[in-house]
Parts: sequence; C-alpha cells; structure tokens
Amino acid sequence: MTKKISVIAWNENVHEQEMQVVRDIYPQGIHGCLAGLLNEEKDILAETATLQEPEHGLSQSRLDNCDVLLWWGHAAHAQVSDEVVARVYERVLQGMGLIVLHSGHFSKIFRRMMGTSCALQWREADEKEVIWTVNPGHPIAKGIPAHFILENEEMYGEPFVVPEANETVFMGWFAGGNVFRSGLVYNRGAGRIFYFQPGHETHPTYHQPVIRKVLVNAVRYVAPRHSSAAWKNVEDAPNGAPIIPIPGYVHKTEQGLR
Repeated sequence: MTKKISVIAWNENVHEQEMQVVRDIYPQGIHGCLAGLLNEEKDILAETATLQEPEHGLSQSRLDNCDVLLWWGHAAHAQVSDEVVARVYERVLQGMGLIVLHSGHFSKIFRRMMGTSCALQWREADEKEVIWTVNPGHPIAKGIPAHFILENEEMYGEPFVVPEANETVFMGWFAGGNVFRSGLVYNRGAGRIFYFQPGHETHPTYHQPVIRKVLVNAVRYVAPRHSSAAWKNVEDAPNGAPIIPIPGYVHKTEQGLR
C-alpha cells in the first residue's frame, strides 16, 4: 500500500474564539476545515494543530513525521515560539513541504524563509477578486480553469515584498483595481513552499470547490520528493573521505562546521 501524504493543518485559532462570524463559517475552525477537505482525498492523511497546544502542536517528533505543513495565522504571529519556528525552518530545508495561506505572509516562519519583510498593501472592502491561472501547465494548476472568481475577498495588493518566486502560478485582480501575485512557489533547501493569497477569515473561501482543488494539488506538489539524508543540520556535516586516494593523506572521520 502506498504511504499517504502526512499533513498538519496549523492555525493560530484566535479569530474562531473571538468572532461569531468566523465560528459560523468554520464551526471546526479554519484548521478543521482544511484538514477535512484534505481527508476527502485517498492519498492524504491530515491532522490539525493550533497555537494553544503545547509546542503549538508542532513537537519535533510530530514534524519529523510530517510531509506537508499548512500555516494560517493573522492576529498572533508574535506569540509563536521562536524555537518552534526554527524547528519548522529546519524541516523545510530537509524536504518537508510548507503551504502558507493568506495572512500567513506575515508569519515568523514565512518571513524567515523569504528573508524579507513580506509586506503588502491590503484593504477590507468585500471586493470581488478574479484569480488568473498564469501558469496553466503547473501541477498546482491541474484542473483549475483559466480564471475563477471569488465574490468577496480581502484585497492584497502589490508591491508584495518577497523574493522573486521560482514559479508564479496565479495572479489576482481586485474590483478596486489592485493586482497581486496570488500563488507563488519557492524552493528552499530540499523543500518546496507554496504561498496562496485567498482565505480571509470572514469569507467562506475555503469552502469554494476551486480553492479546495488548488490546496489538494499544492499538497501533492510540495510533498517531499526524495530522502532528506543529504539535508541535515550543518553541525552534522561530515568530513568527506577522498574517492581517489591522495598520497600522504590520512583521513580522519569528523563532523562539524567548516
């Protein structure tokens, strides 16, 4: 039997506690909605984790067994432990996939992976957004139409202060005239990262079939492609023995930073 893709849907779970409108849209929380839609797929096994759990639900052992981590955050970025962020960072470099959603652009982990402020323009005006599939041959765009419409979304607009993406899959246009790079793919170490803009907490975005399809495609795309054995911490870097003997050289087995 083929091993299922192991996914953790992480959510800070703050708006669900404070806003009735969010509870009405996502009775099981945004994390519960994300895990639920992914678990409809036979090749994916999704669980949830939240800010309020010990170690934010992201212990080392749990991350070691995670293939893809989804991250939704907004109001509590500063409350996320730096230790947990460092743990997630290393796992991405080792090959774990990371999908950062909506306001997760300002999360500690995304900003660390990008090395920039990740700032952008924003506006809450319940605007129509047209999302264009600008890279239709990309695996994340499989089965996605040339464009699709979200009747209400929070506006995110350029400039988006992130590095140039390895691949741009989607572009968004808002009724107020702004445009935004809505779906970006990055490679970091052995890991893949997908940033996806739609998902404001007061709109039922994650209930939309086309959005759900994008997320399923993204999970499959960013899942690890190979062994992470070559992407260990730098402290574990071995002193490499020569392949061809070097006259007079006696090799010493060492590990450590050079």
